[in-house]
Parts: sequence; structure tokens; C-alpha cells
Amino acid sequence: MPNVSNKYVLLTGSDLGNREGNLELALELISKRIGDVLQMSDVMESEPWGFESDTQFLNQAILVQTVLQPQTLLQEILKIEQEIGRVRKETQWVSRIIDIDILCTKQLIHHTDELTVPHKHLHKRSFALTPLCQLVPNWTHPLLRKTYRQLLLEVIESTNAHATQR
Repeated sequence: MPNVSNKYVLLTGSDLGNREGNLELALELISKRIGDVLQMSDVMESEPWGFESDTQFLNQAILVQTVLQPQTLLQEILKIEQEIGRVRKETQWVSRIIDIDILCTKQLIHHTDELTVPHKHLHKRSFALTPLCQLVPNWTHPLLRKTYRQLLLEVIESTNAHATQR
């Protein structure tokens, strides 16, 4: 069976050390080890999600074309994170030198104990949806059957509703 390439959107993030340098190194290693980088979003600053921190994250979405299947892609990403200096903690949400998430593909649904694609929290996270929408706003979330642009608008509306209720 021939290797079939697929387009994935990855999200890089960093809130420790040289944040810009960490994202640049991640991009370089993704390009060398995973596949062709087709597009990149702007680098955006955001609040930590799921935990408190004194530092802000820098995030960037990357559209990459690769022949790697989801589990192999995940293993390569974990190696890249480790090489850049990430140390995994027992607590899931903590400050980190680098984080690389697989956000989505155009239509693929993948679910194992180690990996869920589309990312299971994607539809709740403006820091992921905003750069994603710079790249593929009209891709449809295959489970929610809404475009990523629609999901981003829902998160923004929800955030605004919470802010006005206080």
C-alpha cells in the first residue's frame, strides 16, 4: 500500500525560556522530521488555559503535509518536544518550554488512549482556534459538523457572555 499524505494542523506553544526561539526550533524540526510545512499562522500571545501562571503563551498553528499516520506523528512530536527540552509532569496543564498538539486534519477522526484527532478540547480554546482559522477557517470539524470559523465565533460569544454576566 503506498504512503498516502495527509494535511494536519499542529499547534505549537511556549511560555518558558526563549518563547520565540522555542517556536522557531519546533518549526524547523517539524519541517525536517514530519513533512512539508505548507502554511503558518501569525505567532499569537495568549493566557494559559486550564491553570494559573505568571507567563503568557506564544502559539502558532502550522499546516503540514506528511505521510505519517496519527500515532507515528504523535511519537515524532514527543521526540521533538523532548529534544527542545520539555519535561513531562504528572500534572497535564503546566508551564512548558514547548508544547506541540495535533489539532485536526481535514476530515480524519482518530481516537486512542494516547491521541484524539480532532483535539478533544479544540472547540473550547480560542488560543487554538484563532491561529487555526488563519489557515483553514472553512474546514469542518468532523464530529461537530461546524466550520472552525463557526466554532471560534461560538467561543468568542461564550467568553463575551461570561464577561458581561459578572
